[in-house]
Amino acid sequence: MIQIRNLSVFYESKNEKVKALGPINIDIESEDICAIIGPSGCGKTTLLKVLAGIIKKYEGEVLLKSEKLNPHIHNIGLIPQNFGLLPWKTVEKNCILPLKIKKINTKDKEIQDKMDAMMKRLGIYDLKNRYPRELSGGQKQRVSIVRSFLSKPDLLLMDEPFSALDAIIREEAQELFLEIWNENKNNTFIVTHSIDEALYMGRKIIVVSNTPGQIIEVIDNKLFNNKNYKEDEDYSKIFSHIKSLVKGGIKE
Repeated sequence: MIQIRNLSVFYESKNEKVKALGPINIDIESEDICAIIGPSGCGKTTLLKVLAGIIKKYEGEVLLKSEKLNPHIHNIGLIPQNFGLLPWKTVEKNCILPLKIKKINTKDKEIQDKMDAMMKRLGIYDLKNRYPRELSGGQKQRVSIVRSFLSKPDLLLMDEPFSALDAIIREEAQELFLEIWNENKNNTFIVTHSIDEALYMGRKIIVVSNTPGQIIEVIDNKLFNNKNYKEDEDYSKIFSHIKSLVKGGIKE
C-alpha cells in the first residue's frame, strides 16, 4: 500500500514561500495503477518527483509498505517523457542499467532470459545492439518498458510516457504496456493530460486541481484496460465528468 499524508511542496519566489502542491492525502492499495490528470502546471509532475525521491524537501509523509518512502531502500522505476535512455549505451545496456546501479548480477540466467523474452514479445530483440539514435519513438518506448519491468520496481512512475508518439503507435504502446503490467502488477502512477489515456490506463483516476494542486476526486474506473472503452454506454458520461472536474479545477 502507498499512503500519502498531508503532503505539501513549496518553492521560494522572491523571498516568498509559495505552495506548489497540496495538501495531498490518499491511500492506494498494492498492485494498483493510477492515472493522474489535471490542468497544466497543477503539480502532477511535482508529485511524481516526490514519489521518485527527486524532490526531498516537502511537508507530510509518503509511506510504501508502511515504511517511509526511500529510493535507497525501495526500488523505484521512472519513465520520463523522453524515455530516459542513455545515448551512449546500447538497447541491452540501457535495459540492464538500473540493475547494474543496484549492483545486481546482470549475467544471471534468469535476468537474461526474462529480458530476452520481453524484448521478443515487444519486437525489439533484434535491436538489442543498437543505440537510441537508431530507434524510432515507438521502439524507444518499448525499450523503456523492458527496462522498467526488468528491475521489478516496488513503485513505477510514468510522466506522460506516450505523449511523444503518434496516435496509432501510442495505442499499440499502451496495449503492450498493460499486457506486461497485468502480469507483474507493479504499483504504478501515470501522469497524463489525456482523458482517454486516463480512462484506458488507470484503474483509479486521480483528478488534481490547479496550483496548488489538490485532489478533487478519485474515480474507480470501470473502463480500465478495455480496448473498446469508447463503445461503452457510460463512456461519454464518464469522459464529460472528468472534463468538467479538470475545467472546474482551474482557478483564476
